[in-house]
Amino acid sequence: MLEMTREEFEELVGEALDRIPPELTRLMDNVAVFVEDEPAPEDPELLGLYEGTPLTERGEWYAGVLPDRITIYRNPTLRMCATREEAIEETEITVVHEIAHHFGIDDERLHALGYG
Repeated sequence: MLEMTREEFEELVGEALDRIPPELTRLMDNVAVFVEDEPAPEDPELLGLYEGTPLTERGEWYAGVLPDRITIYRNPTLRMCATREEAIEETEITVVHEIAHHFGIDDERLHALGYG
């Protein structure tokens, strides 16, 4: 398992967010990104999780709701990476994957695009 402090990992997530093109980040609406150490025990290898209502499913009823939540999990990512470079790459893939869910893109399409 790659060793990295929570602060270092949060920096990786922030850097991955910074690499999202501005034209996409401008379209993101009512979403917050968090870093947690571990996912729920029933899915210990989960790297990221999107919870909310995708932009494509929001209608007139969508108002006054809590932000969508994207969580990136530190320890499963570090367990699968041997180097910092691998962690940077995997974190970026995971961040893009979860943001894509915010835009209504499903897992099947993401896998086809290479964001497994």
